Amino acid sequence: MLKAAAKRPELSGPLFVEDITTMVLCKPKLLPLKSLTLEKLEKMHQAAQNTIRQQEMAEKDQQQITH
Repeated sequence: MLKAAAKRPELSGPLFVEDITTMVLCKPKLLPLKSLTLEKLEKMHQAAQNTIRQQEMAEKDQQQITH
């Protein structure tokens, strides 16, 4: 039985395996339009603007009380 298998060309000789690299498509990664640092800076700026407005309103209230 071994001799019969050895006579078949597909079972005799060296075996070669070829690795073919193929492209694998995956979901695109969405990048944020604004970076996290820019968002933090905008929040800090908005908080500073709100603080300035509150201080101005407090000053106006004090001026109205004293007059």
